[in-house]
Amino acid sequence: MPPKRNPLNLNPLQLKTLTLLQALADLPDAKPGEAEGSVVLTGLPDPHGDHFHLGDAIVAAKDATGLRNPAVWAALERKGLVKTQFPQSATLLAAGRDYETGLKDSVLHRSSH
Repeated sequence: MPPKRNPLNLNPLQLKTLTLLQALADLPDAKPGEAEGSVVLTGLPDPHGDHFHLGDAIVAAKDATGLRNPAVWAALERKGLVKTQFPQSATLLAAGRDYETGLKDSVLHRSSH
């Protein structure tokens, strides 16, 4: 039997936020956390207009509302995906890095040129 998609039953906002945290963890300036496989994330991006840049991707501001929502961060922490110091930083745990959200291509828009 194939593994269950979204086994932690994250809601759409939580999935989008986790996708963005995973993308932040892949940036070159991300710092390793204390726990194996974890990454400390600081300096969350601020939208300008209706979007912001995340590495080589563009993200619509409407897809990033969870980055400023303490309830989303608390839910991700309760489910063992992050350790939060909202709003200053978050530590994306290995479980959070490995969680398949299925939204990478729909949230992170990359140029084809």
